[in-house]
Amino acid sequence: MLDSEGHLKLADFGLAKLAVKIDQVVKTFCGTPEYLAPEIILGHGYTKAVDWWALGCVFYEMMSGKHPFRKKNRNEMYEAITKKPAKMLETFSLNVTLLLMGLLTIDPQC
Repeated sequence: MLDSEGHLKLADFGLAKLAVKIDQVVKTFCGTPEYLAPEIILGHGYTKAVDWWALGCVFYEMMSGKHPFRKKNRNEMYEAITKKPAKMLETFSLNVTLLLMGLLTIDPQC
């Protein structure tokens, strides 16, 4: 999408929780399965920080052409999201690797 000044904006018109405050903890299980953060899948409360995880998935796809956790079986994908760090590719620069590792942190408290 483009904003009123012509800047490119990322947008997702899928499932979303509206009017979540910056530090509000919610427990609704909603979103696109491939982009769900571990704390959503595990049923822990989560904040808007889950958006950073989803952005990490998008960046990974843009850099590699592949989703970091996609599996044919949804349960296997959820297992990978909650327990296995994303594999960083040799083609990623150090800066890209560090950015992705920061965005795709399984435990947001770390």
